Amino acid sequence: MATNSLRQILRYKFDNFISSGSSSIFLSLLTVFIALLLLVGGLRLLVYLVYPEGVAQFDGWFKQIYITFLQLTDPGNMAQDIPSSTGYKITAILAGITGVILLSMLIAVITTALDQKLNQLKKGLSKVIEEDHTLILGWNERVVEILRELILANESEDDPSVVILSELEKEEMDDYLNTNLQDRQNTRVITRSGAISALQQLERVAINDCKSVIVLASCSDTAPISARRDSDAKAVKTVLAVTTAKNNDTELNIVAEVFDKKKREIVEQISPDEITTIDTNDILGKILVQTSRASGLAIVYSELLSFDGCEIYFYNTDWRNGQFWQIQYFFPDGVPIGIRNKDGKVTINPPGKTIMRPDDDIIIIADDDSTIEFQKKAVTRPVKFPLKEGRLSPKKERNLILGWNSRANVFIHELADYVKDDSVVDIVFNHPDALLVEEVKWLSESNDKFIINLHDRNPLDQAVLLELDTASYDNIIILSQGGDDNGPEETDSETIIILLLLRNIFKQHPDEAINTTLITEVMDSSNQELISKAGVNDFIISNRFVSNILAQVSEEADIKTVYDDLFQEDGSEIYLKPASLYFEKLPLEVKFSDLMATANLRNEICIGLRLIDQAADKDKNYGVKLIPDKNSTYLVTEGDSLVVVAEDEL
Repeated sequence: MATNSLRQILRYKFDNFISSGSSSIFLSLLTVFIALLLLVGGLRLLVYLVYPEGVAQFDGWFKQIYITFLQLTDPGNMAQDIPSSTGYKITAILAGITGVILLSMLIAVITTALDQKLNQLKKGLSKVIEEDHTLILGWNERVVEILRELILANESEDDPSVVILSELEKEEMDDYLNTNLQDRQNTRVITRSGAISALQQLERVAINDCKSVIVLASCSDTAPISARRDSDAKAVKTVLAVTTAKNNDTELNIVAEVFDKKKREIVEQISPDEITTIDTNDILGKILVQTSRASGLAIVYSELLSFDGCEIYFYNTDWRNGQFWQIQYFFPDGVPIGIRNKDGKVTINPPGKTIMRPDDDIIIIADDDSTIEFQKKAVTRPVKFPLKEGRLSPKKERNLILGWNSRANVFIHELADYVKDDSVVDIVFNHPDALLVEEVKWLSESNDKFIINLHDRNPLDQAVLLELDTASYDNIIILSQGGDDNGPEETDSETIIILLLLRNIFKQHPDEAINTTLITEVMDSSNQELISKAGVNDFIISNRFVSNILAQVSEEADIKTVYDDLFQEDGSEIYLKPASLYFEKLPLEVKFSDLMATANLRNEICIGLRLIDQAADKDKNYGVKLIPDKNSTYLVTEGDSLVVVAEDEL
């Protein structure tokens, strides 16, 4: 066993003490200062004992110690010993030099301590003291869109806040948000750095005081399968950590992005009453199918899924045993589209004569929850126009998919429920790998509804698009490629190039392309106006749609059940149907309530209309008017459409 000298032991203990932080250094300097004060003051008293008459003023022993203290803290006080003898001047010089050295060291310690504190704050390591806040765990390209929605939702709240915990550096997050999210209205956004699945870090961001938690995926939905698997594994661990860190009995609304179906089931089983999982590809794939059925539907979804404009709410009051279709006309603002019973079961577009029970909630589309009011008397009396007989007939369709991502699989599966037999789906992808070829082959073999063809061609080549005769297709869907190497800006740039090429082709063949619906994904919502000017009938802002759903579900978990019902083919969905399907003669001047009553005759619920003469006007929401005043009057023409909730598109 090695032996250490007393000097080594003392040096070891001193090193440990000093390394413990700036406070220990400050205590060390204070000790040195007191020791030097006593030492120099003792020398001054010694000089006085040897030569008492050499001092300018004595005034007692304490006064000499006090003069030494002043000289240590401010060398300018050495001037007091100008009349004194040499011995006193020497002690004054020693005090002044010692004071300068100690003061410099003290300034350095204070500066270092402040710098460390600032660095700690910049790293986001301090504790969060907030209540009733939304907690976002993780970081991806959807953060800004989610925050925009939460800011809109918090407009009427008193001092709302959103806390973000991410493994990124706080400075990096703050710089990104300061650049891309300048208007935060009354919402405070607090960022912290740390492991999102660590219990200690969750406690640091006040997990027990938040109202909801959003767990973000660590990669985009177009990332490789391996990256999505890693993201799902992290989501499972994070959700488990959240439920473990929560030490109170209050239910916490937890929303998580999970790509794999089995993983979603595992996550929801952790705490079924608290956890809602979101499948990005499934939602966007279904929206793609539905928007391909009618131009303008993407605008409808864009408004419904945002806190800016009309939204979906749950509402309960004394229904006075009214029938579902009757109560539609008792709301000044809003149109009921469904019922949620006491067991939580959601029914969209129930039979019109359904008697409302006291414990039934209606599902209503309204401008705001504060504007929903059930009146004692009907706010309007609709005119009952005779319903035009007949329905739309299904037809064979030709669909062209330019590009490929994981949403295309969902699109093809859902499309089979809408199109007539022997329809065609052509897929154009530049240099498809073996995995994609095998996936398309499997889709073709497992589907007997339509023919699927994979073309190894470059959709960015105009000659390829001309050869495909793109103007002859019923629907053209441009999918964002994304991936690890492509960010939203680069992805949208490729999309815009394809759109410009198609626009040039359509200009050359205007008669053929008049019936072609052009649909595209947009990753960055700031590119919306550029996309619309490229001649797109409909566009889907992928990140915004998913972000809006995440934000809305974090505010009201049951809203996910409504979206699940609306986004699938089974049951009722939202459609844009031509006005000529309802009225024998057009144009016709009608109130909005008249449109509602006419749609009821087809067992549908009218929630708005689209005016074709405003379809290209962004300032007028591209002609889409959702839940207008029931007594407002419109001149409905041949090209206009009704926005309805119906069981089918025919």
